[in-house]
Amino acid sequence: MRPMRSLLVALLLFGINGVASALEPIGIALEGYPYPYEVQYHEIPAHSGPLSMAFMDVQPATPNGETVVLLHGKNFCGAYWGETAADLSKAGYRVVIPDQIGFGKSSKPIDYPFSFPALASNTQALLKAQGVEKAIILGHSMGGMVASRFSLMFPEHTTKLVLVNPIGLEDWQAKGVPYRSVDEWYGRELKKSFEGIKTYQLNSYYDGVWKDEYDPWVELLARMTLSPEYPQMARVQALTYDMIYTQPVIHEFPNIQAPTLLIIGGRDTTALGKDMVDDAKRATLGQYPQLGKAAAKAIPQGKLVLLDGVGHLPHIETYDRFIQPLLDFLDK
Repeated sequence: MRPMRSLLVALLLFGINGVASALEPIGIALEGYPYPYEVQYHEIPAHSGPLSMAFMDVQPATPNGETVVLLHGKNFCGAYWGETAADLSKAGYRVVIPDQIGFGKSSKPIDYPFSFPALASNTQALLKAQGVEKAIILGHSMGGMVASRFSLMFPEHTTKLVLVNPIGLEDWQAKGVPYRSVDEWYGRELKKSFEGIKTYQLNSYYDGVWKDEYDPWVELLARMTLSPEYPQMARVQALTYDMIYTQPVIHEFPNIQAPTLLIIGGRDTTALGKDMVDDAKRATLGQYPQLGKAAAKAIPQGKLVLLDGVGHLPHIETYDRFIQPLLDFLDK
């Protein structure tokens, strides 16, 4: 770790212990946690009984006839799309924002066969139930992997694809990152804390630069770790880490048919398993400017907007620089 970053991490950790101790536990279904729009539930059939898939459906005052689906990342939920949904709705788009099974206010089954095809199929079933025939699919972080799989499985239902700092722009197995079992991931998840979550995001998401507006998304994760139900959530998180590692989408990018926009924050260095490799290999992982360029080239109708000086969450860090190229792309 670079000396200045080490100092910054130390100062941040010195100041957050009081914050961590003041956090109130929250249930793993985010009971009582306010979302920016009304939350509805769609039933997903499963072998052990129906599951609840939470979603928001934001209707525009003056519809333009198009729908945008916003897919959240692994360490987030649909709530962080509030500002994006407001501007898309103002522009005439209907906006559907699901919480995937295992995340947010949706069910957290520990016996569910988590896979990107399953999550994509659940999303399509939700859209069908809401009368949405075709949609623009936008995914951030892990949601980018879900969005990519959706576009590959349901090209006839995907009018455009938008990937915002998606993970999965590299194949970690092929790059030599060792496999970590579900039980090993589970053990790590059980040890999570406010301090650990914030340090990880500081180093991977933001390359050592922290802003106060990132705090709520750390606090929400940390509050769940204080719940007596958290072992169930930790197991789900372990299963989804296994899904991310074992089910790369990058090799199928040439098969994506939809016009695709990649919005990439260039300071992002997120990569699965960076802690399991040596310094030399670690330096080759999560290089988003290069990964974004390669992905845009691999996707037949790919276009890249590279945001210099921005980390993993463009729609939180630098909203104006994120929303304008998105609206421009959707308007074409």
